[in-house]
Amino acid sequence: MGRLFGTDGVRGVANTELTCELAMQIGKAAAYVLTKETHHKPKILIGKDSRLSGDMLEAALIAGLCSVGASVIKLGIIPTPAVAYLTRKYEADAGIVISASHNSAEFNGIKIFNSNGYKLNDSIEERIEAIILDNSETLDYPTGDAVGTVEYCETALADYVEFAKSTIDCDLQNMRIAIDCANGASYKSAVKVIVELGAEAFVVHNHPNGTNINRNCGSTHTKEFQQYVKNIDVDLGLTFDGDADRLLVVDEKGNLIDGDKIMFICASFLKEKGLLLKNTLVTTVMTNLGLVLAAKEQGINIVQTRVGDRYVLEEMLKSGYVLGGEQSGHIIFLEHNTTGDGLISALQLLSIVKKSGRRLSELAEVFQTLPQVIINAKVQNTKKEEYQNDEVIQNEIAELEKELSGNGRVLIRPSGTEPCVRVMLEGSDLTTITQKATCLAKLIEARLG
Repeated sequence: MGRLFGTDGVRGVANTELTCELAMQIGKAAAYVLTKETHHKPKILIGKDSRLSGDMLEAALIAGLCSVGASVIKLGIIPTPAVAYLTRKYEADAGIVISASHNSAEFNGIKIFNSNGYKLNDSIEERIEAIILDNSETLDYPTGDAVGTVEYCETALADYVEFAKSTIDCDLQNMRIAIDCANGASYKSAVKVIVELGAEAFVVHNHPNGTNINRNCGSTHTKEFQQYVKNIDVDLGLTFDGDADRLLVVDEKGNLIDGDKIMFICASFLKEKGLLLKNTLVTTVMTNLGLVLAAKEQGINIVQTRVGDRYVLEEMLKSGYVLGGEQSGHIIFLEHNTTGDGLISALQLLSIVKKSGRRLSELAEVFQTLPQVIINAKVQNTKKEEYQNDEVIQNEIAELEKELSGNGRVLIRPSGTEPCVRVMLEGSDLTTITQKATCLAKLIEARLG
């Protein structure tokens, strides 16, 4: 992780950590770095989720972009993956999203796509950081008619909706689908696509007010939605996060289907059709061991990366794979979009359910999930990496690894988006690993909190 950029852009509490001043500096530096060699007036798209602070940060970003001569096109409230797609469709030089994804409303963030719709690589982010923090390069400030301009795109949402619908070759007639929009960026697009494809939609949490995004709803708070789906006689439920780049699903019985199972259902279907290139699925180290074992039985290769959909994408691009993602629901169908896209993931899964004629609960029996527990140890942002050098913590980790050897595993990693260290244990007994993960998290907090 860099000095400003985490695994998913710059993120923090709006107006204290992520200030207007910083947003303006990011606008200036990003426009300069991404368009320096183009020798034309850069065109940059800006989209946002439904947070109250979005307008404030958007204004600051626009001020920075225009001050270095960029032409800004505002897309309004729209999913993150829509910005990635529209950056390509509109032949823009970059796309910027103002969102803190699954975080609560007081947080916000800035993530940037290059002209091809891909998240920035580490070297580009480091160069932007150096301009902001070290004044490493001198920016040019145009005057007169060379100053940047701003306009609003009226067709952005409709263009994304049409694109999403085009990614499957069937309709959703006679399907009953529940949708949890997390009071976020998907509150129009997801519903519109599902209804226009012929399904009957039952929608909750689609009334954003600026402060209720992700509040007890969406893909990070699924309990109430699971009960809702179970009670209303639908085929399944779709639940998005605040910026709609991730998806979790609830089957008709109210059971939660995570990203691992969604990916594996899709990978198995694509392999059967001869469409899973190199018979390979790209996952992260957080992927459940149950998936890895099932993949081996089916002849599907598993390639694992660091946590973060950007690292999954890098591996996919490097080696020519078409499907990859994370247990959290960031899933990349590279033949359709260049980043995790909750709506595209939903449509691919829905088309499999429709074509197979099977219930989602049956499809989800593709592998037996090994119990897995994740506990967040709250630490200062500046100390997130220090567990690696703490002898007491490392000795405890070594003991746990020895104890679980052959029947589970221990994975410790600093969060790229929050002030915590994530403690993950996997094993055969949920009670035991929960107790051990909690104890280890408390030790990390005591040593580094």
